[in-house]
Amino acid sequence: MRSKGDYQRASECYNTVIKIKSIMDFTRLVPNVYYVDIKDGLKLFVDCLEFNIGYEELKSKNPFCVVEKKELRMNLFEHKELAKEHNPEFRLVTNSIEEVYKKVSASHPEFLHPNLSKVTLRPWGAKEFALRDNQVCIIIQQW
Repeated sequence: MRSKGDYQRASECYNTVIKIKSIMDFTRLVPNVYYVDIKDGLKLFVDCLEFNIGYEELKSKNPFCVVEKKELRMNLFEHKELAKEHNPEFRLVTNSIEEVYKKVSASHPEFLHPNLSKVTLRPWGAKEFALRDNQVCIIIQQW
């Protein structure tokens, strides 16, 4: 038979687990992207994908900005050495891939990735097309 102390210890353990879970409740991932010339990133994210500049230090010695769209955020940095080391790939999920494709292909066809330049149904069930600049690859995806 369990004692009152056993139940109290179990309750304390449960409450500790709940607290840990709430501490680990992340709300978003905000990546850093490094460019040789930050203007290249602004062309892709702001001009093409219609992100907004939420904060900027573009005229500083070390140009930097935050681009955002709804709950999405990304930090862009001008840093030649790190740009040479990092070429990230991102996936942007949408519910309207055909409309996104029409807009991007009409306004910025230079960003269409040659290996996935049309909306394509992939074997895993997602529709995708891809964009690239000289630093990043972005796969636009709809499930």
